[in-house]
Amino acid sequence: MTLAEEDLSALVDEWLDWRQVADRLGVSAAKVRTMIRDHELAAAQPREGSGPLVPADLLGEDGLPLKGLAGLLTVLHDGGYDDREIIAWLHLDADLPGRPIDALRENRGAEVKRRAQAMAL
Repeated sequence: MTLAEEDLSALVDEWLDWRQVADRLGVSAAKVRTMIRDHELAAAQPREGSGPLVPADLLGEDGLPLKGLAGLLTVLHDGGYDDREIIAWLHLDADLPGRPIDALRENRGAEVKRRAQAMAL
């Protein structure tokens, strides 16, 4: 199964709409849209009929996007991956000890970024 075929609704526990993200960040929904476009956040349609949503775990305890997330998203986008594939990869058990999203949340972003750079080649 490819990353694009993964069932995102099964991989990600909590999704936020753009308004919820905006409220957590203290910005407008338009700013959230810009952040997604600029690869500061990622959004995808987890199930048929839903609009684009953001995984809640892309935001840290401080309510900001996870440290290192923007750089990671840029590396993977430059490698040809779209947001849906990136979200799937972040939430799958990779060669890391655990999921890449867990490593990011535990401030082990350098390890995740190295894996992403290897994938993007």
